[in-house]
Amino acid sequence: MLDRPRDNALDAGPHKRAPGTQRFCAASGAVRPVDEMIRFVVGPDGAAVPDLKRRLPGRGIWITATRQALRSAIARKAFARAFKREVRLAPDLVETTERLLERAALDALAICHKAGKLAIGFANADVALARARVVALLNAAEAAPDGTRKLTAALHRRADAAGIARIDAFTSAQLDLALGRSNVIHAALLAGPESETFLARTARLDYFRTGPEPGSPGVGKRHARDSAETGGRRRNTMKHGEKRENRDWNG
Repeated sequence: MLDRPRDNALDAGPHKRAPGTQRFCAASGAVRPVDEMIRFVVGPDGAAVPDLKRRLPGRGIWITATRQALRSAIARKAFARAFKREVRLAPDLVETTERLLERAALDALAICHKAGKLAIGFANADVALARARVVALLNAAEAAPDGTRKLTAALHRRADAAGIARIDAFTSAQLDLALGRSNVIHAALLAGPESETFLARTARLDYFRTGPEPGSPGVGKRHARDSAETGGRRRNTMKHGEKRENRDWNG
């Protein structure tokens, strides 16, 4: 269902949108679900502002949530055309948008840690892959190939391996900051609603970086996984008592 007619690229302001709502991309005119788009508004200073949570006041435009689409919107002067006014575009608007998406994903990861949904460190991740309901394996971007290979082998020994995401979108320094630990290289993400939020946000970041590709959110072009961000939200089927076990992974 379309939120607004095509001849008016602006929405009517922030409001709750029904599942399946679609918008026209201000850069290309293509119709996409809002979950695959980013809303932008004009701030008090006349500058374009990414509205990742879709809550900022004022009317906004929607752009397909990829680097390429945002660059195209800037080059085509889509902001000024849609808002019918001069809109200041920061030279690093694309990079700023990516950093905000990255920060949102890492904030969600921090919540996973507080909820006891992370088995941090090679040994803990290895044990979790053997015994727990794991939904993702995280490896720092600069992780040594040997450690990554061993954990990937452990993952592939599971019957549900095809449904477990492998994520290497973050550096060790970023993981350290998010988790309040030093030298975080490997971690296993355990099942739970907090984990689904992190996977959905990581999916959005990956989509922004790599563009649309058959496969899954949370992992984009490189790894396949069903995810909430494209309508494949998995039911939380955690067994009674599992929550307490999950909280004990890291002492």
